[in-house]
Amino acid sequence: MGVLMLSACGGSEDSASANPGGASAESGGDGNAIDLSFNSGTAKENNADPKTGDLAPDAAPAVAKKPVVRKWVQLSAGQAGDLNPVIVNGAGFTLYRFDKDTANPSKSNCSGDCATTWPPYLVAPGGKVFLDNIKASAVGFIKRPDGNFQVTVGGWPTYLFSKDTKPGDTNGQGVGGTWFGVTPDGERAGQPQGGGTGGDGGGEAPQLGNSVIIFDEANFSENGAAQGLSGPGCRNVQRGSSFGSLSADGAIKIWEGENCTGKVQTVQGQVPDLAAIGMTTIKSVRFAG
Repeated sequence: MGVLMLSACGGSEDSASANPGGASAESGGDGNAIDLSFNSGTAKENNADPKTGDLAPDAAPAVAKKPVVRKWVQLSAGQAGDLNPVIVNGAGFTLYRFDKDTANPSKSNCSGDCATTWPPYLVAPGGKVFLDNIKASAVGFIKRPDGNFQVTVGGWPTYLFSKDTKPGDTNGQGVGGTWFGVTPDGERAGQPQGGGTGGDGGGEAPQLGNSVIIFDEANFSENGAAQGLSGPGCRNVQRGSSFGSLSADGAIKIWEGENCTGKVQTVQGQVPDLAAIGMTTIKSVRFAG
């Protein structure tokens, strides 16, 4: 996993011109960076090329025979079958989560034959993420062993199901007692809230997570700038040092000095106002590993 940096400008599919309400990304330059942009609304509303994202012919879950890396993805809060709410992609296919994965920290345990049956939902570096009634603070990314980036929601890696043949299908719901549609906050769709939260380590001390998105403004404002960092180990912040809020996939340690030096605090999950804990200056972060 690498560095994700987001700034407050978006653009069309072929340009970097300003796009109000979007957040674009710049590379951290370490070889593991992912350039992405968050845009409010649907792919159609943003004039995305239908052939390069969720609507591409080879992106349908029943068609894909290998991982499909999209130049754009769309996350929409909606209904599929009896599941409401549940996230569907830009083509209307249901997104799922796997209880054997972990959200804290984010980690996928589905590969090989599993990833053929349940294709990971992948976005390419330099790609776009369209958010349709989904909070940016709920969305994240993990780097898979093949180098591609898988979308996470509420820390949970997301997947499609190869036996869903048309938009709105929910044939993966409840399979093996471990696969469920994913809600806009990462919970199991159609299930009691709070189930299958795995990955908390079970001990008194919180287990360090793998990634964080740090927002310049309080309350995870999508109109301000933000940047994402991920582990392992200590990572220096790549742009700026003054921040208003953060959203992590688990516990992390934040430092006021570079290279994990100086004043430090351990935080976990979402911190909507860093000023409230006296840590608006962040120059480095420590993750698991």
